[in-house]
Amino acid sequence: MPIAIALTTCPDEASAGRIAVALVEENLAACVNQIPGVVSTYRWEGKVQRDTEVLLVIKTLASQIENVQRRVVALHPYELPEFVTLPVSSGSERYLEWVRQNVPS
Repeated sequence: MPIAIALTTCPDEASAGRIAVALVEENLAACVNQIPGVVSTYRWEGKVQRDTEVLLVIKTLASQIENVQRRVVALHPYELPEFVTLPVSSGSERYLEWVRQNVPS
């Protein structure tokens, strides 16, 4: 079973924590890292914005990405939350097997 990493940013630790806990409790992710202090510069509604955010790094099965995305969007406070995924092509086989064991396909 292929593993994937999903990324999303949140406006604060509280919303990031709610999303992270929900994903792990609902068996949609084996692990979610919260990385505070990310500075994002982006264009929104015609203006360049700059905000401090919390990055979530979500480890899951590739087969669960659509479910993870639906849940992130449902819980997220942003009108248009970032959600991008990266395939995992290699890594510690013991760790990847742990991810597989903790996210049902």
